[in-house]
Amino acid sequence: MPTSSTPSAERDILTTTLPNGIKVITEAMPHVRSVSVGVWIGTGSRRETPEQGGISHFIEHMLFKGTSHRSQEDIARSVDSIGGNLDAFTSKEMVCFNTKALDEHVPIAIDVLSDLVLNPLFREEDVEKEKGVVLEEIKMDADSPDYLVHEMFSSNFWKDHALGRPILGTKQTVKALNSEGIRNYYNEIYTPENVLVTAAGNLQHERMVELATERFRDLKPRGPVPAQTAPETFARISLKTKKELEQVHMCLGVPSYPIPHEDRFSCYVLNTVLGGGMSSRLFQNIREKQGLAYSVFSELNPYTDTGCLAVYAGTSIETLRQVIDSVLKEFGDLKREPVPAEELRRAKDHLKGSLMLGLESTSSRMSNLARQQMHFGRFFSLDELVESIEKVNAEDVQRIAVEFFDQKLVALSVLGNLGDFKVTREDLIC
Repeated sequence: MPTSSTPSAERDILTTTLPNGIKVITEAMPHVRSVSVGVWIGTGSRRETPEQGGISHFIEHMLFKGTSHRSQEDIARSVDSIGGNLDAFTSKEMVCFNTKALDEHVPIAIDVLSDLVLNPLFREEDVEKEKGVVLEEIKMDADSPDYLVHEMFSSNFWKDHALGRPILGTKQTVKALNSEGIRNYYNEIYTPENVLVTAAGNLQHERMVELATERFRDLKPRGPVPAQTAPETFARISLKTKKELEQVHMCLGVPSYPIPHEDRFSCYVLNTVLGGGMSSRLFQNIREKQGLAYSVFSELNPYTDTGCLAVYAGTSIETLRQVIDSVLKEFGDLKREPVPAEELRRAKDHLKGSLMLGLESTSSRMSNLARQQMHFGRFFSLDELVESIEKVNAEDVQRIAVEFFDQKLVALSVLGNLGDFKVTREDLIC
Protein backbone atom coordinates (compact mmCIF):
# COMPACT_ATOMS: atom_id res chain seq x y z
CA MET A 1 0.00 0.00 0.00
CA PRO A 2 1.14 3.60 -0.59
CA THR A 3 2.22 5.48 2.51
CA SER A 4 -0.33 7.90 3.90
CA SER A 5 -0.85 11.36 2.46
CA THR A 6 0.97 14.22 4.11
CA PRO A 7 -0.83 17.59 3.97
CA SER A 8 1.00 20.89 3.53
CA ALA A 9 -0.16 24.05 5.29
CA GLU A 10 -2.05 26.77 3.34
CA ARG A 11 -1.64 25.39 -0.15
CA ASP A 12 -3.77 22.29 -0.65
CA ILE A 13 -0.78 20.01 -1.26
CA LEU A 14 -0.74 16.27 -0.52
CA THR A 15 2.13 13.78 -0.90
CA THR A 16 1.97 10.01 -1.14
CA THR A 17 4.92 7.63 -1.60
CA LEU A 18 4.15 4.53 -3.67
CA PRO A 19 5.52 1.14 -2.49
CA ASN A 20 8.37 1.29 -5.04
CA GLY A 21 9.46 4.74 -3.78
CA ILE A 22 7.92 7.06 -6.40
CA LYS A 23 6.43 10.18 -4.80
CA VAL A 24 3.08 11.49 -6.03
CA ILE A 25 2.46 15.15 -5.11
CA THR A 26 -0.72 17.01 -5.92
CA GLU A 27 -2.12 20.47 -5.39
CA ALA A 28 -5.89 20.92 -5.64
CA MET A 29 -7.05 24.08 -7.45
CA PRO A 30 -10.86 23.63 -7.40
CA HIS A 31 -11.58 26.93 -9.20
CA VAL A 32 -10.14 25.70 -12.54
CA ARG A 33 -11.23 23.02 -15.01
CA SER A 34 -7.81 21.78 -16.12
CA VAL A 35 -5.20 19.48 -14.61
CA SER A 36 -1.47 19.57 -15.38
CA VAL A 37 0.54 16.42 -14.73
CA GLY A 38 4.32 16.04 -14.87
CA VAL A 39 6.66 13.08 -14.65
CA TRP A 40 10.03 14.38 -13.49
CA ILE A 41 13.34 12.55 -13.77
CA GLY A 42 15.90 13.83 -11.26
CA THR A 43 18.73 13.92 -13.74
CA GLY A 44 19.83 15.99 -16.70
CA SER A 45 22.85 16.65 -18.84
CA ARG A 46 25.15 17.11 -15.81
CA ARG A 47 25.01 13.34 -15.18
CA GLU A 48 26.54 12.59 -18.58
CA THR A 49 30.15 11.70 -19.27
CA PRO A 50 31.81 13.68 -22.11
CA GLU A 51 31.20 10.73 -24.46
CA GLN A 52 27.50 10.62 -23.54
CA GLY A 53 26.94 14.34 -24.28
CA GLY A 54 23.31 14.98 -25.23
CA ILE A 55 21.98 11.51 -24.34
CA SER A 56 19.43 12.79 -21.76
CA HIS A 57 17.99 15.20 -24.31
CA PHE A 58 18.07 12.53 -27.04
CA ILE A 59 16.11 10.11 -24.82
CA GLU A 60 13.53 12.85 -24.25
CA HIS A 61 13.06 12.98 -28.05
CA MET A 62 13.01 9.18 -28.42
CA LEU A 63 10.21 8.71 -25.90
CA PHE A 64 7.81 10.38 -28.34
CA LYS A 65 8.77 7.97 -31.16
CA GLY A 66 6.45 5.15 -30.14
CA THR A 67 5.93 2.68 -27.32
CA SER A 68 5.05 -1.00 -27.06
CA HIS A 69 1.35 0.12 -27.02
CA ARG A 70 1.23 3.19 -29.24
CA SER A 71 2.80 4.41 -32.45
CA GLN A 72 4.23 7.91 -32.70
CA GLU A 73 1.01 9.01 -34.41
CA ASP A 74 -1.18 7.35 -31.74
CA ILE A 75 0.64 9.33 -29.02
CA ALA A 76 -0.04 12.62 -30.83
CA ARG A 77 -3.66 11.73 -31.67
CA SER A 78 -4.52 10.51 -28.16
CA VAL A 79 -3.76 13.90 -26.64
CA ASP A 80 -5.07 16.00 -29.53
CA SER A 81 -8.40 14.13 -29.41
CA ILE A 82 -9.04 15.36 -25.86
CA GLY A 83 -7.90 18.92 -26.58
CA GLY A 84 -4.86 18.54 -24.34
CA ASN A 85 -1.19 19.09 -24.89
CA LEU A 86 1.89 16.99 -24.33
CA ASP A 87 5.37 18.43 -23.91
CA ALA A 88 8.84 17.72 -22.51
CA PHE A 89 12.13 19.44 -21.74
CA THR A 90 15.64 18.57 -20.63
CA SER A 91 17.71 20.87 -18.45
CA LYS A 92 21.10 20.48 -16.78
CA GLU A 93 19.59 18.87 -13.66
CA MET A 94 16.18 17.48 -14.62
CA VAL A 95 14.02 16.05 -17.38
CA CYS A 96 10.27 16.60 -17.45
CA PHE A 97 7.42 15.06 -19.44
CA ASN A 98 4.14 16.86 -18.93
CA THR A 99 0.57 17.07 -20.10
CA LYS A 100 -2.36 19.41 -19.54
CA ALA A 101 -5.96 18.39 -20.09
CA LEU A 102 -9.51 19.01 -18.91
CA ASP A 103 -10.21 17.37 -15.54
CA GLU A 104 -12.57 14.80 -17.14
CA HIS A 105 -9.80 13.56 -19.47
CA VAL A 106 -7.07 13.08 -16.83
CA PRO A 107 -7.11 9.22 -16.95
CA ILE A 108 -6.38 9.28 -20.72
CA ALA A 109 -3.71 11.99 -20.32
CA ILE A 110 -1.92 10.02 -17.58
CA ASP A 111 -2.19 6.81 -19.57
CA VAL A 112 -0.43 8.41 -22.56
CA LEU A 113 2.17 10.20 -20.41
CA SER A 114 3.09 7.09 -18.40
CA ASP A 115 3.13 4.94 -21.54
CA LEU A 116 5.73 7.08 -23.30
CA VAL A 117 7.90 7.35 -20.14
CA LEU A 118 7.74 3.65 -19.23
CA ASN A 119 7.50 1.75 -22.53
CA PRO A 120 9.79 3.30 -25.17
CA LEU A 121 11.01 1.15 -28.06
CA PHE A 122 14.37 2.79 -28.93
CA ARG A 123 14.35 1.17 -32.39
CA GLU A 124 17.63 1.60 -34.25
CA GLU A 125 15.88 3.06 -37.32
CA ASP A 126 14.14 5.66 -35.10
CA VAL A 127 17.45 6.51 -33.43
CA GLU A 128 19.09 7.12 -36.81
CA LYS A 129 16.19 9.27 -38.00
CA GLU A 130 16.09 11.32 -34.79
CA LYS A 131 19.83 12.02 -34.99
CA GLY A 132 19.03 14.11 -38.08
CA VAL A 133 16.41 16.09 -36.11
CA VAL A 134 18.73 16.78 -33.16
CA LEU A 135 21.65 17.69 -35.46
CA GLU A 136 19.34 20.28 -37.09
CA GLU A 137 18.46 21.57 -33.62
CA ILE A 138 22.19 21.95 -32.87
CA LYS A 139 22.68 23.84 -36.16
CA MET A 140 19.71 26.09 -35.37
CA ASP A 141 21.28 27.02 -32.01
CA ALA A 142 24.68 27.54 -33.67
CA ASP A 143 22.98 30.18 -35.88
CA SER A 144 21.89 32.06 -32.76
CA PRO A 145 24.82 34.16 -31.46
CA ASP A 146 23.20 35.05 -28.12
CA TYR A 147 22.79 31.30 -27.46
CA LEU A 148 26.35 30.62 -28.63
CA VAL A 149 27.95 33.22 -26.35
CA HIS A 150 26.10 31.72 -23.36
CA GLU A 151 27.43 28.26 -24.30
CA MET A 152 30.94 29.72 -24.66
CA PHE A 153 30.60 31.32 -21.25
CA SER A 154 29.34 28.11 -19.57
CA SER A 155 32.05 25.91 -21.07
CA ASN A 156 34.72 28.26 -19.70
CA PHE A 157 33.04 29.03 -16.38
CA TRP A 158 32.47 25.34 -15.52
CA LYS A 159 35.51 24.07 -17.40
CA ASP A 160 35.89 20.26 -17.57
CA HIS A 161 32.53 19.69 -15.84
CA ALA A 162 29.23 18.45 -17.30
CA LEU A 163 27.51 21.72 -16.30
CA GLY A 164 29.71 23.47 -18.84
CA ARG A 165 28.72 21.17 -21.71
CA PRO A 166 25.70 21.79 -23.99
CA ILE A 167 22.43 20.00 -23.12
CA LEU A 168 22.01 19.00 -26.79
CA GLY A 169 25.49 17.45 -26.94
CA THR A 170 27.75 18.01 -29.95
CA LYS A 171 27.59 16.78 -33.54
CA GLN A 172 30.17 14.13 -32.67
CA THR A 173 28.46 12.79 -29.52
CA VAL A 174 25.00 12.73 -31.14
CA LYS A 175 26.29 10.90 -34.23
CA ALA A 176 27.91 8.29 -31.95
CA LEU A 177 24.63 7.38 -30.14
CA ASN A 178 23.10 3.93 -30.68
CA SER A 179 20.01 2.13 -29.38
CA GLU A 180 21.94 -0.16 -27.00
CA GLY A 181 23.77 2.71 -25.29
CA ILE A 182 20.55 4.71 -25.08
CA ARG A 183 18.62 1.79 -23.53
CA ASN A 184 21.38 1.16 -20.96
CA TYR A 185 21.41 4.82 -19.91
CA TYR A 186 17.59 4.90 -19.76
CA ASN A 187 17.48 1.77 -17.54
CA GLU A 188 20.07 3.26 -15.21
CA ILE A 189 18.36 6.66 -14.81
CA TYR A 190 14.60 6.06 -15.18
CA THR A 191 14.21 4.32 -11.80
CA PRO A 192 11.69 4.91 -8.96
CA GLU A 193 14.36 6.63 -6.82
CA ASN A 194 14.72 9.18 -9.60
CA VAL A 195 11.07 9.64 -10.61
CA LEU A 196 8.56 12.14 -9.24
CA VAL A 197 4.94 12.60 -10.34
CA THR A 198 3.32 15.98 -9.69
CA ALA A 199 -0.14 17.29 -10.59
CA ALA A 200 -2.07 20.51 -10.03
CA GLY A 201 -5.59 21.54 -10.92
CA ASN A 202 -9.14 20.35 -10.39
CA LEU A 203 -8.23 16.95 -8.99
CA GLN A 204 -8.67 14.51 -6.11
CA HIS A 205 -5.41 13.32 -4.57
CA GLU A 206 -6.64 9.76 -3.94
CA ARG A 207 -7.70 9.38 -7.57
CA MET A 208 -4.33 10.66 -8.83
CA VAL A 209 -2.51 8.20 -6.52
CA GLU A 210 -4.74 5.42 -7.84
CA LEU A 211 -3.91 6.29 -11.47
CA ALA A 212 -0.18 6.65 -10.74
CA THR A 213 -0.08 3.34 -8.82
CA GLU A 214 -1.81 1.55 -11.69
CA ARG A 215 0.74 2.88 -14.22
CA PHE A 216 4.02 3.01 -12.28
CA ARG A 217 3.86 0.11 -9.80
CA ASP A 218 5.87 -2.26 -12.03
CA LEU A 219 8.90 0.05 -12.13
CA LYS A 220 11.50 -1.76 -10.01
CA PRO A 221 13.81 0.07 -7.57
CA ARG A 222 17.53 -0.10 -8.39
CA GLY A 223 19.08 1.83 -5.51
CA PRO A 224 19.99 5.52 -5.33
CA VAL A 225 21.85 7.22 -8.17
CA PRO A 226 25.41 8.16 -7.08
CA ALA A 227 25.92 11.67 -5.70
CA GLN A 228 27.51 14.26 -7.96
CA THR A 229 30.58 16.35 -7.29
CA ALA A 230 30.22 20.13 -7.06
CA PRO A 231 31.98 21.91 -9.91
CA GLU A 232 34.74 24.47 -9.55
CA THR A 233 34.21 27.84 -11.24
CA PHE A 234 36.84 29.55 -13.42
CA ALA A 235 37.24 33.27 -14.12
CA ARG A 236 38.32 32.92 -17.73
CA ILE A 237 38.41 35.52 -20.50
CA SER A 238 37.41 34.10 -23.88
CA LEU A 239 37.24 36.05 -27.16
CA LYS A 240 36.01 34.38 -30.34
CA THR A 241 35.86 35.99 -33.77
CA LYS A 242 32.85 35.31 -36.01
CA LYS A 243 33.23 37.74 -38.90
CA GLU A 244 29.74 37.38 -40.36
CA LEU A 245 28.06 38.80 -37.23
CA GLU A 246 26.81 42.39 -37.28
CA GLN A 247 26.70 42.65 -33.48
CA VAL A 248 29.17 41.70 -30.78
CA HIS A 249 27.66 39.52 -28.04
CA MET A 250 29.11 39.43 -24.54
CA CYS A 251 28.45 37.47 -21.40
CA LEU A 252 30.13 38.64 -18.21
CA GLY A 253 29.55 36.80 -14.93
CA VAL A 254 30.63 35.83 -11.44
CA PRO A 255 29.92 32.86 -9.14
CA SER A 256 26.72 32.93 -7.12
CA TYR A 257 24.79 30.85 -4.58
CA PRO A 258 23.30 27.38 -5.21
CA ILE A 259 19.50 26.96 -5.18
CA PRO A 260 19.09 25.92 -1.50
CA HIS A 261 21.35 28.67 -0.06
CA GLU A 262 19.83 30.70 2.78
CA ASP A 263 20.85 33.97 1.08
CA ARG A 264 19.12 33.10 -2.19
CA PHE A 265 16.41 35.77 -1.75
CA SER A 266 19.02 38.49 -1.23
CA CYS A 267 20.61 37.27 -4.47
CA TYR A 268 17.26 37.47 -6.32
CA VAL A 269 16.86 41.06 -5.12
CA LEU A 270 20.43 41.93 -6.17
CA ASN A 271 19.82 40.46 -9.64
CA THR A 272 16.53 42.37 -9.98
CA VAL A 273 18.20 45.68 -9.06
CA LEU A 274 21.12 45.00 -11.41
CA GLY A 275 19.43 43.77 -14.57
CA GLY A 276 16.12 42.03 -13.88
CA GLY A 277 13.67 44.36 -15.62
CA MET A 278 13.06 47.62 -17.47
CA SER A 279 13.70 49.75 -14.38
CA SER A 280 16.95 47.89 -13.56
CA ARG A 281 20.29 49.72 -13.51
CA LEU A 282 21.70 47.93 -16.56
CA PHE A 283 18.62 48.59 -18.71
CA GLN A 284 18.31 52.23 -17.65
CA ASN A 285 21.99 53.12 -17.83
CA ILE A 286 23.24 51.07 -20.77
CA ARG A 287 20.17 51.08 -23.03
CA GLU A 288 18.09 54.11 -22.07
CA LYS A 289 20.73 56.68 -21.05
CA GLN A 290 23.68 55.69 -23.24
CA GLY A 291 21.88 53.91 -26.10
CA LEU A 292 24.62 51.26 -26.28
CA ALA A 293 22.52 48.09 -26.56
CA TYR A 294 19.06 46.92 -27.53
CA SER A 295 19.23 43.83 -25.33
CA VAL A 296 20.94 43.94 -21.92
CA PHE A 297 20.00 42.00 -18.79
CA SER A 298 21.36 39.98 -15.89
CA GLU A 299 20.25 36.48 -14.93
CA LEU A 300 20.77 34.04 -12.10
CA ASN A 301 21.62 30.44 -12.98
CA PRO A 302 21.50 28.55 -9.68
CA TYR A 303 22.01 24.77 -9.48
CA THR A 304 21.97 22.24 -6.64
CA ASP A 305 25.53 22.94 -5.53
CA THR A 306 26.76 25.98 -7.47
CA GLY A 307 25.51 29.10 -9.20
CA CYS A 308 26.30 31.97 -11.52
CA LEU A 309 25.12 35.55 -11.97
CA ALA A 310 25.72 36.65 -15.56
CA VAL A 311 25.11 39.78 -17.62
CA TYR A 312 24.36 39.55 -21.36
CA ALA A 313 24.52 42.42 -23.84
CA GLY A 314 24.54 42.75 -27.62
CA THR A 315 26.36 45.85 -28.92
CA SER A 316 28.73 47.05 -31.65
CA ILE A 317 32.51 46.52 -31.63
CA GLU A 318 32.97 50.30 -31.30
CA THR A 319 30.98 50.44 -28.04
CA LEU A 320 31.93 47.04 -26.57
CA ARG A 321 34.54 48.41 -24.18
CA GLN A 322 32.10 51.08 -23.01
CA VAL A 323 29.47 48.40 -22.29
CA ILE A 324 31.95 46.23 -20.35
CA ASP A 325 33.07 49.27 -18.33
CA SER A 326 29.45 50.25 -17.66
CA VAL A 327 28.59 46.77 -16.36
CA LEU A 328 31.66 46.75 -14.10
CA LYS A 329 30.75 50.24 -12.85
CA GLU A 330 27.33 48.89 -11.79
CA PHE A 331 29.10 46.03 -9.97
CA GLY A 332 31.31 48.56 -8.19
CA ASP A 333 28.42 50.85 -7.26
CA LEU A 334 26.51 47.96 -5.68
CA LYS A 335 29.61 47.13 -3.60
CA ARG A 336 30.25 50.68 -2.44
CA GLU A 337 26.76 52.06 -1.81
CA PRO A 338 23.71 50.41 -0.20
CA VAL A 339 20.71 50.22 -2.55
CA PRO A 340 18.41 53.23 -1.81
CA ALA A 341 15.15 52.38 0.00
CA GLU A 342 12.88 53.25 -2.95
CA GLU A 343 14.86 51.12 -5.42
CA LEU A 344 14.92 48.21 -2.96
CA ARG A 345 11.15 48.49 -2.53
CA ARG A 346 10.66 48.46 -6.31
CA ALA A 347 12.86 45.35 -6.72
CA LYS A 348 11.01 43.48 -3.96
CA ASP A 349 7.60 44.34 -5.43
CA HIS A 350 8.79 43.28 -8.88
CA LEU A 351 9.92 39.91 -7.46
CA LYS A 352 6.70 39.39 -5.51
CA GLY A 353 4.61 40.23 -8.56
CA SER A 354 6.56 37.79 -10.75
CA LEU A 355 6.18 35.10 -8.10
CA MET A 356 2.40 35.53 -7.75
CA LEU A 357 1.76 35.80 -11.48
CA GLY A 358 4.02 32.81 -12.07
CA LEU A 359 1.83 30.59 -9.90
CA GLU A 360 -1.52 31.37 -11.52
CA SER A 361 -1.69 28.42 -13.94
CA THR A 362 -1.97 24.69 -13.24
CA SER A 363 1.24 24.10 -15.27
CA SER A 364 3.32 26.49 -13.18
CA ARG A 365 1.95 25.08 -9.90
CA MET A 366 2.73 21.55 -11.08
CA SER A 367 6.32 22.59 -11.93
CA ASN A 368 6.66 24.47 -8.65
CA LEU A 369 5.72 21.30 -6.68
CA ALA A 370 8.45 19.31 -8.42
CA ARG A 371 11.19 21.91 -8.00
CA GLN A 372 10.43 22.46 -4.32
CA GLN A 373 10.40 18.72 -3.63
CA MET A 374 13.63 18.11 -5.59
CA HIS A 375 15.57 20.99 -4.06
CA PHE A 376 14.09 21.38 -0.59
CA GLY A 377 12.03 18.29 0.23
CA ARG A 378 9.26 20.62 1.48
CA PHE A 379 6.77 23.20 0.19
CA PHE A 380 6.79 26.91 0.86
CA SER A 381 3.56 28.85 1.14
CA LEU A 382 3.25 32.10 -0.79
CA ASP A 383 3.28 33.93 2.53
CA GLU A 384 6.62 32.33 3.44
CA LEU A 385 8.12 33.29 0.09
CA VAL A 386 6.82 36.87 0.32
CA GLU A 387 8.14 37.13 3.87
CA SER A 388 11.58 35.89 2.74
CA ILE A 389 11.68 38.59 0.04
CA GLU A 390 10.53 41.25 2.51
CA LYS A 391 13.29 40.31 4.99
CA VAL A 392 16.04 41.27 2.52
CA ASN A 393 17.66 44.58 3.40
CA ALA A 394 20.17 46.87 1.66
CA GLU A 395 23.03 45.51 3.80
CA ASP A 396 22.31 41.93 2.61
CA VAL A 397 22.45 43.03 -1.04
CA GLN A 398 25.67 44.98 -0.49
CA ARG A 399 27.31 42.07 1.36
CA ILE A 400 26.65 39.71 -1.58
CA ALA A 401 27.91 42.32 -4.06
CA VAL A 402 31.14 42.64 -2.05
CA GLU A 403 31.52 38.83 -1.95
CA PHE A 404 31.04 38.13 -5.66
CA PHE A 405 31.79 41.33 -7.61
CA ASP A 406 35.53 40.80 -7.37
CA GLN A 407 37.98 41.40 -10.22
CA LYS A 408 39.54 37.95 -9.61
CA LEU A 409 36.15 36.22 -10.03
CA VAL A 410 34.87 37.97 -13.17
CA ALA A 411 34.57 35.72 -16.24
CA LEU A 412 34.01 37.17 -19.72
CA SER A 413 33.07 35.68 -23.09
CA VAL A 414 32.80 37.78 -26.25
CA LEU A 415 31.66 36.64 -29.71
CA GLY A 416 31.60 38.71 -32.92
CA ASN A 417 33.68 40.40 -35.58
CA LEU A 418 36.29 41.47 -33.03
CA GLY A 419 39.13 42.74 -35.23
CA ASP A 420 42.04 43.55 -32.91
CA PHE A 421 39.91 43.95 -29.76
CA LYS A 422 41.70 42.74 -26.63
CA VAL A 423 40.76 42.65 -22.95
CA THR A 424 42.86 41.59 -19.93
CA ARG A 425 42.21 40.89 -16.25
CA GLU A 426 43.42 44.43 -15.44
CA ASP A 427 40.51 45.80 -17.50
CA LEU A 428 37.94 44.04 -15.28
CA ILE A 429 38.22 46.17 -12.15
CA CYS A 430 34.90 46.58 -10.36
